[in-house]
Amino acid sequence: MEIIPAIDIRDGNCVRLIQGDFAQETIFSDNPIETAKKWCSAGATRIHIVDLDGARTGVPQNGSIIKQIVESVSIPIQVGGGIRTIEAARTLIANGVNRIVLGTSAISNQNLIQTLIQDLGEEKLIIALDGRNGKVSINGWQEQTEQDIVEVAQSLNSYGISRIMYTDVSKDGVLSGPNIVTTKKLVQLGTLNIIASGGVSTLQHITDVKNLGCESVILGKSLYTKTIKLEDAIAISS
Repeated sequence: MEIIPAIDIRDGNCVRLIQGDFAQETIFSDNPIETAKKWCSAGATRIHIVDLDGARTGVPQNGSIIKQIVESVSIPIQVGGGIRTIEAARTLIANGVNRIVLGTSAISNQNLIQTLIQDLGEEKLIIALDGRNGKVSINGWQEQTEQDIVEVAQSLNSYGISRIMYTDVSKDGVLSGPNIVTTKKLVQLGTLNIIASGGVSTLQHITDVKNLGCESVILGKSLYTKTIKLEDAIAISS
């Protein structure tokens, strides 16, 4: 199982939010590029970047920093946050980003998904399913829907999507453990590669997610608060 460190960028800084709340922000570094280099040196095989400014505005805002990160490390970069048009996705891929993470745009725009699959290939796409209590959250986690996460995942799979990143918003940034129940349901669909995210704060949590059959897990706050060492996470997951 792949361990993927997260770098959340807001106002040019590397930050963490609590449960997606922009009012509950902690700045961990004013240099996301150096942070990426650090995770690369520690053994990361991929980095997950979130453009928080983009997630909030609906348009990518940190393209320049992301391009510099791509050019500064030798490992693949996946990026999410504000990618709601074909042009935004194409620009990131043209700048060397390996995978695009779509959220709100994907759930509300089937045509966008199908066009991007044709244009970029499904291997370049990850759909982020974020939610509370098994229901999907959209628009930078600011808006709650009544859509069932597992049902939405099945629909996305039928469109040709093969990789889902699932985050329980209530777990994100609070180190309380991942949502095992919903993650397990997604894995048991059997046709999707699942990236687990949110709440992973111990090596046991990593083992739990690995045992479910997840393809990879995103680590954020646990790395920045040194609750987990990246090297230990990689060792236990391999």
